[in-house]
Amino acid sequence: MSDSPVDQIIASHEASGRYVDVDGLRTFALDYGAGEAVLCLHGVPTSSYLFRKMLRSLESQGLRGLSVDLPGLGLSDRPEDFDYTFRGFARFLHRATEVLGLERYHLVVHDIGGAIGLALAAEHPARIRSLTILNMFYDVVNFKKPLPMRPFELPVLGEAELMTLQHPTWYLLFKAMGVSHIEDLPKEEVYAYVDLLKRADGGKAFLKIMRHFDHSQQLQDLLHRAVDQPPYPVQAIWGVEDPALDFEHFGKMVQQAAHLPQVHQLPSKHFFPEEMGPEIARLVAGLVARTQPLT
Repeated sequence: MSDSPVDQIIASHEASGRYVDVDGLRTFALDYGAGEAVLCLHGVPTSSYLFRKMLRSLESQGLRGLSVDLPGLGLSDRPEDFDYTFRGFARFLHRATEVLGLERYHLVVHDIGGAIGLALAAEHPARIRSLTILNMFYDVVNFKKPLPMRPFELPVLGEAELMTLQHPTWYLLFKAMGVSHIEDLPKEEVYAYVDLLKRADGGKAFLKIMRHFDHSQQLQDLLHRAVDQPPYPVQAIWGVEDPALDFEHFGKMVQQAAHLPQVHQLPSKHFFPEEMGPEIARLVAGLVARTQPLT
């Protein structure tokens, strides 16, 4: 094992979680605390690592905080033949909740985890105790990826762009789009995102995900069903300094779709669970406290 600080950070992250078998896929999961379960769904190009601090804050609130690395990302398997679509991921996560023993759970979604999680909630509404939406795109039919992510859609150009994504370039991207106070984060913790993205396959599975975005009306109808007067409470929390999924367009679209009187606004950018974990956890715990007790 390498003794580099980044490798040590990843090793510590791995040691804090566990592996479960989900239909033959070795799947990495963080699972902290006890109490009502809160499942946090990551997007791209991240993994459960994004939620590592926030889950500890949920634990301190008396909750069980969980996050699963989606296939192709983080420490989970990266099979060649997996269905790397939003609905494919939703089906996988439903099975993962069964393996993890989550009969009913609170759901937190972020980035493409939004489309995945809303599809999951629409198809299994009786299992959802509450829904918290973090920065995501709701209009899947018309969504266009932010400029820094568009090259990954294209053959050859995507592979070339991925090769340029190294520690220094990722750090600059994370500073510009990810968090508002990167000076508070050790550089090695930021670098770990790149190593967790690439791992053994060099990021090939990530490229498959980026090339399989679902823009169908069928998926849009599922997302609508998940937020339009569902049988569970919904809230939205937005990093309002996000230059990619800005509040004025994307946040207000979620607010309107879910009929929310307000959206909680936090002073951060797209990957704000990294620096605003305690604040997000408190708002999630507040929604959990307002749900009907489990019987």
